Amino acid sequence: MLHIRLTRIGKKKQPEYRLMVCEKARDPWGKALEILGHYNPRTNPATVNLKEDRIKHWIDSGAQCSETVWNLLVAQGVVKGEKRKSIRLSKKRQEALAKKKKKAEEKKAEAAAAEAAPTEAEAPAEEAQADSTAPENSAADASESAEQTEAEAPASAEESADAPAAEAAEDEKKA
Repeated sequence: MLHIRLTRIGKKKQPEYRLMVCEKARDPWGKALEILGHYNPRTNPATVNLKEDRIKHWIDSGAQCSETVWNLLVAQGVVKGEKRKSIRLSKKRQEALAKKKKKAEEKKAEAAAAEAAPTEAEAPAEEAQADSTAPENSAADASESAEQTEAEAPASAEESADAPAAEAAEDEKKA
């Protein structure tokens, strides 16, 4: 069976890759039937040189792509389809991750419920406080407006200086 895959070339810590066609069982660093392109992920953006017509020819001939090569070809628009997952997990590992996700979701739900409960309890208390202060505020506003209507507004600066003395005299008369 033929396989299209990447083989690493380049220096140490400076990877570059070749796309090549070879037998699936053959060593990836061994002899290739054909080199189909180059891929350099270290440049920004990554450099991809592909022989699109030859890639399509090999795919039509029955060659299979590795997941990484398939995703690269989909990103470049050479083939159409969805990207594939390149990581495969064992069933045991998938179950462990599912349990971990479920526990995390439960903790989030508990935290959300814990936050929601105190705010619901505080809301009626705040409303009660607002209701109890409302009559006091309205009564205070009414008494202030009554005092303002009784007292005349001073017409000049001299009258405003005499106003505190006049108010003090009125208070003494009432007492």
